[in-house]
Amino acid sequence: MDRRRPATARSDPDGNTDRALVRGLVNLLVAVVLVCSLALGTALFAPQLLDGLGVEDGPSPSPEPPPAGDRTPAVVDPDDPGNSSYETDVEVVRSAAVESFVHAKINERRAAHGLEPLEWDGTVASVSRAHTVDMARRDYFAHRNPDGQAPADRFQDVGDYCRGYGENIAQTWLDRRVSRASGDGIVRHQTAEGLATGLVNQWMNSTSHRQAILEEGRTPSWDRAGVGVYITDDGAVYAGQNFCQEW
Repeated sequence: MDRRRPATARSDPDGNTDRALVRGLVNLLVAVVLVCSLALGTALFAPQLLDGLGVEDGPSPSPEPPPAGDRTPAVVDPDDPGNSSYETDVEVVRSAAVESFVHAKINERRAAHGLEPLEWDGTVASVSRAHTVDMARRDYFAHRNPDGQAPADRFQDVGDYCRGYGENIAQTWLDRRVSRASGDGIVRHQTAEGLATGLVNQWMNSTSHRQAILEEGRTPSWDRAGVGVYITDDGAVYAGQNFCQEW
């Protein structure tokens, strides 16, 4: 008769069985920890990888804008703020570059409708720029400022510069999701050229602004124009294009 007892941790006088069981438990715990670590790693990294799927690449930095014209005219609006800028993840968007792109894109739209290009006028741009910074600093958006001054008054302040004049204004944001001018979807402006395209699209999608650009309706024939853009520290953009009919 076999009187041996079933093997237990206490039946081995040398403790070998105890050590074997302990090693087995340790190996089991290590295996469980490894499995859990792999599962946790998958949970942590999978969302980051999924976030990158199906997302369009960001825009490329703007090329050099086409030269617009003289930026140091003899007559300058005393309230002209000069250049302003805002840094996005793509580039530093400078107001002067945006102005040049807007001027070029407006002339492209005019050419598509058989119109001559508008000549850049630094004084007209200065008047426009002074109005955009005033709108930003006094928090309004209108052709007439809180003091009651209209475009006619602003041109008289620089020597009654034009015989006839017109004005388009626009407001948007850099590095924020904003509605497209067409109302179809959203856009995020991160470059000077992209911002300029958005501003021109705003005007072209508005009947009165489009008429001013394309000299439609009762709009006179323009000789020259200037674009003024002011960008605030938080990325708000105020833009204006003034048209001029020479004496």
